[in-house]
Amino acid sequence: MARYGGLPCQVEATSDHNDARSDSIVLVASSLDKLTGNLELYKTVLLAQLKVDGSLHSTVSLIALPLESPKAFVFSPTGPVNRDYDDVRRFADAAGAGIKRAIAAGSKCPLLICAPDDTFPKTSLISLLGALQVLYVPYEIRQDVPAKAQKANKLFVWCENAATQNSLIQHAAAIESGRLVARDIGGSDPERMAAPSVSQYVMDLFRDSSSVKVSVVSDDNTLMNSYPLFSAVNRCAKLVERHQGRIIKLEYVGEGQVQKTLMFVGKGVTYDTGGADIKAGGHMAGMHRDKCGAATVAGFFQTLDLLKPRNIKVIGAMAMVRNSVGVESYVADEIITSRAGKRVRVGNTDAEGRMAMADVLCEMKQKAVNEVNPHLFTIATLTGHAIRAMGPKYTIVMDNGPAFKTKHAQALQAAGDEMGDPFEISTIRREDYEFHKGKSEYEDVLQCNNEPSSATPRGHQSPAAFLIMSSGLDAHGVDSKTPLKYSHLDIAGSSGPFPGIPTGAPIPALTHMHLLE
Repeated sequence: MARYGGLPCQVEATSDHNDARSDSIVLVASSLDKLTGNLELYKTVLLAQLKVDGSLHSTVSLIALPLESPKAFVFSPTGPVNRDYDDVRRFADAAGAGIKRAIAAGSKCPLLICAPDDTFPKTSLISLLGALQVLYVPYEIRQDVPAKAQKANKLFVWCENAATQNSLIQHAAAIESGRLVARDIGGSDPERMAAPSVSQYVMDLFRDSSSVKVSVVSDDNTLMNSYPLFSAVNRCAKLVERHQGRIIKLEYVGEGQVQKTLMFVGKGVTYDTGGADIKAGGHMAGMHRDKCGAATVAGFFQTLDLLKPRNIKVIGAMAMVRNSVGVESYVADEIITSRAGKRVRVGNTDAEGRMAMADVLCEMKQKAVNEVNPHLFTIATLTGHAIRAMGPKYTIVMDNGPAFKTKHAQALQAAGDEMGDPFEISTIRREDYEFHKGKSEYEDVLQCNNEPSSATPRGHQSPAAFLIMSSGLDAHGVDSKTPLKYSHLDIAGSSGPFPGIPTGAPIPALTHMHLLE
């Protein structure tokens, strides 16, 4: 298994549903009626099981087979998929549960069969991604416990239509490899994935790439002069060499004439103590996951590198910094002039993510005016309010005026629905801009109030307004001669549970919308 950017196991397509190389069969279906054609033979086994197990339609069932290979048959039902609230995630969940059961039974080479189902357009792809999700092994385990580096040796995937095999495996491998990179960076502990270590991981990942270029800004004078808000957060952490901040830059240019340019800034807070406004009451645990936005950016570039789409340019930046606490901590009431020349008053040092990204977003804005059809993004586990407002598992997308006019959020939500990577849409409104206006003659912009986002009205919408104001993007709205599309993605909910494994969201939706058109 590759150390960087591989897959959790080898994946191979087959049109033989009784492939002798597999040691178990995992069948995913919404109902037994879907088992038609050459899958109908499984009905006999399942109907016999149904006579003694009435839970067959609702729970994962393991049935021993009197064969040398395959030895076991796992049936993993999706449950109903035709109600108002059902979506394609039923298939991902069922595939993951089925593979997990097969692995627990000792399988090392399971065969995944997704019964043909036209309820959703991408059931086979989403089922495969669901299976690969549960086969992921954390980076720490792969490094430290080689004997546990893989949960399975090989995953076979049955395809009814042989013509679709190559595209199914190619797309799933590209998305999952990107998600694996995002999980490695986002989920690993704060020392193993401190900023210098992340930069080394990313450089190693793309060292031999012919399509992705990587550069790293590490010089402290450059950081202070070019990224003053970022450097305020970095001021305490940089006293410890292994914690010193990094801006990691990536670029991909596809073959052919560029028709659109995507520009991503990811929040990469390797650990968030809260800074001087320290997180108390046990709320600090899990804050190594505050780098999942930057991890998503790296993962998306891995997917780009594998798919190599034409006619697109993608520029990325990972703002990697630790929000440490100590004698050099930045504090509330400081006024710091941003790269865009905006005087920013700090309200709470626990709002460090927007500080880390704002100057990098300003730099992207400065580049964007010379790019073809640019669209800027920030991706961040930014607010607890995002989870309170929308619940876990959902990315929130917010468009500025130029992006709103193109109905971008609706298109991204539709792509996410198709890929089992769902979005909720929020709107940046006038109250959000008013909230961040300077409250005195001293400052132009207020970073935030003194309350946690979860206790603040519009706590996930207003930070997008701050990013627009502090970066100077407010000069590129619908009233500008040079309008720029900008969208903020808050992945605090969708990035995954803690304790648990990061999801790699929203790589599937971004891939479907921008790379698989």
